[in-house]
Amino acid sequence: MTETTAQPAASKVLDRVLVLEMVRVTEAAAIGASRLIGRGDEKAADAAAVEAMRAALNDLYMDGTVVIGEGERDEAPMLFIGEKVGLAPGKGPKIDIALDPLEGTTITAKAGPNALAVLAVAEEGGLLNAPDVYMDKIAVGPGYPEGIIDLDKSVTDNVKAVAAAKGVEPGEIIVCVLDRARHNDIIDELRALGCGITLIPDGDVAGVIAVTDDETGIDMYMGQGGAPEGVLAAAALRCVGGQFKGRLVFRNDDERARAKKWGITDLNKQYDLNELAKGDCIFAATGVTDGSLLSGVKTHKNGVMTTESVVMRASSGTVRWVKGEHRRTHA
Repeated sequence: MTETTAQPAASKVLDRVLVLEMVRVTEAAAIGASRLIGRGDEKAADAAAVEAMRAALNDLYMDGTVVIGEGERDEAPMLFIGEKVGLAPGKGPKIDIALDPLEGTTITAKAGPNALAVLAVAEEGGLLNAPDVYMDKIAVGPGYPEGIIDLDKSVTDNVKAVAAAKGVEPGEIIVCVLDRARHNDIIDELRALGCGITLIPDGDVAGVIAVTDDETGIDMYMGQGGAPEGVLAAAALRCVGGQFKGRLVFRNDDERARAKKWGITDLNKQYDLNELAKGDCIFAATGVTDGSLLSGVKTHKNGVMTTESVVMRASSGTVRWVKGEHRRTHA
């Protein structure tokens, strides 16, 4: 396990023991999904990850509530919004949980890159209870002046602002964009500036987090993806630095009604990082398939499975990279 850390700070609710416990949760989900890599069955891969993550969460001493979870629209049988998890309802620390047991179901089914098992936890009320709708997103890594990005600015203005702060020409900026037809206008505008574009097929949590890692070469993330994934990515940036802006996108009255159900009244609000994930929070991710952030689950000849994970904590600025070996137990 390797680690980088800033000055530690205590939290009354999120005990430091929970940091590594959350890695065990994402490891369990990743291992569960890994058995379906390349098998072409998205639903089976997702179900395996969900079942494994739920079982692992229910082994923890906490009073947890899922605030972002599975299947708001399709009435998932477990890890749905509002579900209580943990061993100590009414007794343990009250914790809000945002999760995606398998971010990249299509990726996993096709054995593509960057599938992850991810979750974020915070003290009660610390995570935006985002409905399962789309979100316009823009993100940059740490080290830039506050407010340098803004969804009310054009693509060109945002790129020029980041380029000026970095001391380079706009054409030297590299932007990560989800490869979708809805982003054609963004891509065209970036091409006109001469920017490099990293197109990803899925998995925009990993795409957002990539802006924090110099080794990826990615300066910015732009585009529209799931709102729940936006909250998860914001929690990660809260831990390691960077800026994120998000605005919910509603396509019909049903989606607007669901937003109001979860207490969202300003449907045009532009959320910043601290409004999506506030206070102390923990973010954990384990690779399912190999990607730019993490290596995927590997099964070796001796039956040992290996995993690679990252876990971050906002209050201490700690980032731990965890490599695990998992051996089958015999009764």
